[in-house]
Amino acid sequence: MSTVAPTRPDRASLLPVEDVQSRADTRRIPINRVGIKDIRHPVRVKDRSSGEQHTVANFNMYVNLPHNFKGTHMSRFVEILHHEREISVDSFRSMLLEMTQRLDADAGHIEMSFPYFVMKRAPASGVESLMDYQATLIGEVRDGKACMCIKVVVPVTSLCPCSKKISERGAHNQRSHVTITARLRSHMWIEELIDIAESEASCELYGILKRPDEKYVTERAYDNPKFVEDMVRDVAVRLNNEERVVAYVVESENFESIHNHSAYALIERDKDAEALHDAAERKEPAALR
Repeated sequence: MSTVAPTRPDRASLLPVEDVQSRADTRRIPINRVGIKDIRHPVRVKDRSSGEQHTVANFNMYVNLPHNFKGTHMSRFVEILHHEREISVDSFRSMLLEMTQRLDADAGHIEMSFPYFVMKRAPASGVESLMDYQATLIGEVRDGKACMCIKVVVPVTSLCPCSKKISERGAHNQRSHVTITARLRSHMWIEELIDIAESEASCELYGILKRPDEKYVTERAYDNPKFVEDMVRDVAVRLNNEERVVAYVVESENFESIHNHSAYALIERDKDAEALHDAAERKEPAALR
């Protein structure tokens, strides 16, 4: 019986491999964001009704790159992501800080986008079904300071007030997306943001509707018409009154049923920035105003 002797590595393979991306770059142009996009990884998120749920997220991970470096170390992004079998909301912030440290960056950005499921009960029959929403955690760090936001895309129904007013029979309605991006002062459930968006639409959506439910949602939408402008303003009023929300962007897009285009509106507000501005205004001498 013959055996094959193990091959020895040749001398060339033992030589150090050059780190090309660490070479100096002479173009003197910094890069705002460089990294990886659309890498999937298991995540664990908090759930108001059952404690937590397990899902899969798409990650975008970026850092800034100074003008004098040729490239960043792409493999390190994946290594950071694979430190945990399941990423949690609690570990998201530490992962963001680790990314900037390991890649010697002054600024970093991570987006963790995932489907989020809520069990809903139909309004008349009480039949239960799951509704899925798109949720995203957004983290940014600059000079060692981290900022976190949560974003949720909520599908709803909107019914046109103008159509209802001018038509003898019925009114056109369509499915819409209300998107809330919020920076929080303290914990807020994803479901709470979903509730705000759904309650300010013409009507919310459900996974399963029986005939009595379909009658309810049809009449509910007809009795509660909303322009795209109405929805963003009504959601903004709710967020203005929510002390846990520091800053927000609220968007509404109506996928029009009688046009080949969408209607869109956006409102953004930073309460902390406004408070700082107002404080500065009060301290400024009247002669300088």
